[in-house]
Amino acid sequence: MSQTTTLSYKNFKVALIISIALAIVILSFSFIAGKNQAFLLLNTNLGKAPDFFFEYFTNMGDGLVWIAWLIALFVANRKYLFPLIISAFIFTTIFTQVFKYVILPDEARPSTAIADQSQIHYVEGVTIHSINSFPSGHTATAFTFVLLIALTIKRRDVLALAFIVALLVGYSRIYLGQHFPLDVGGGIIVAILSVSLSIPIYKWFEQRRAR
Repeated sequence: MSQTTTLSYKNFKVALIISIALAIVILSFSFIAGKNQAFLLLNTNLGKAPDFFFEYFTNMGDGLVWIAWLIALFVANRKYLFPLIISAFIFTTIFTQVFKYVILPDEARPSTAIADQSQIHYVEGVTIHSINSFPSGHTATAFTFVLLIALTIKRRDVLALAFIVALLVGYSRIYLGQHFPLDVGGGIIVAILSVSLSIPIYKWFEQRRAR
């Protein structure tokens, strides 16, 4: 049996539909409510415990998590998935950085775009950025993991947990005052494009390996 069949396309289709729906809802909310107002509605002070939680949980969308993923694959003897994971990482990075530094290099973050800073909830100790707002790189990374998990792990409970983690990462970027909901929606779209483009690359490597 070809190892390409180990990818769970059924799970991926479900995850893809959910991700697209989430992106549409978030982007629609941003356009209907207004970019700034949508942010202010979600950037609410929930107290010290959520402050502490989101300050550290947001790191679940950090690029360093990719290293842990690759190590886990190596240990689990699933190195044949490297082309899929690495290409997804490359696409996610390229799309995010091109938008941030080439297409929208001066896109203001909430700390710059909203005149009345007293309306914004910030968490003490978190360094706040001022530009390169769109898209949210942490959200893109988190949802890329969701879609990769959908492809490589058939358990629905694991996929559900991955979605919860990704949604919390996306919300953490708003809660910490780093991104607009619009940026979070953009991050989800980046993930969808990145993983979708990585699948043909994976198949190409598998075909060459099978010769």
